[in-house]
Amino acid sequence: MRVLIVDDEPQARARLQRLLSAMPGIEIAGIAKDGEQALAQVAALAPDVIFLDIQMPGISGLDVAASLPDPAPAVVFATAFDRYALEAFDSDAVDYLLKPVEAERLARALDRLRDRLRTRISPTRAEQAPPAQLLIPDRGRTHVVAVAEILWLEAADNYVLLHLLDGRTPLLRRSLAGLLVDLGAGFMRTHRSAAVATAQVLALGNSELALRGGASAPCSRQYRAAVLAQLSSNSKAL
Repeated sequence: MRVLIVDDEPQARARLQRLLSAMPGIEIAGIAKDGEQALAQVAALAPDVIFLDIQMPGISGLDVAASLPDPAPAVVFATAFDRYALEAFDSDAVDYLLKPVEAERLARALDRLRDRLRTRISPTRAEQAPPAQLLIPDRGRTHVVAVAEILWLEAADNYVLLHLLDGRTPLLRRSLAGLLVDLGAGFMRTHRSAAVATAQVLALGNSELALRGGASAPCSRQYRAAVLAQLSSNSKAL
């Protein structure tokens, strides 16, 4: 479960991050300190869940919830005030936590979230294996690209540029987020506009990943910790 924490109070952000990091099956995808950052990170990170403060300067948590893209991540509000409860549940929030958030209460909210998220995934889609190849229409012809030949993916407006081992860069009319859902765990986001095939990574530098064949792909500071964790997990599994 990939989580985005949104709160304008540093202590509240730190406490929730500490509690969530201790829970099994939770990945902290990002942290935002206001509504504007929250909406930008939802677009960039596509989290499963947002833990969202209500009273924030500028854009309130309720305004953020009303502005989420479709399909929207699940929302859990966390606030020091109980007077917003009715408005929160009117916005289809999964739960409503009062600060300071306690570990036991947070665990119950996570159980509710897992139940909600399971209902969003049909059994057929959940059991569907990632594709072995992609079909790319181009000027009346259809090109076949083996997924194993992809080094990295680059978002380009309404298209994704596929960087292949042989140096080709065909364009696929898909969103990067949607394509990553289909490709599954073999690819990881490294930048708001880039993702790499984990099997193709040789090394991680300051701002880029070295890939097989002498290629490289960008890796922003925002994604660096998650990339390191994924690469470490993969190396332990070998």
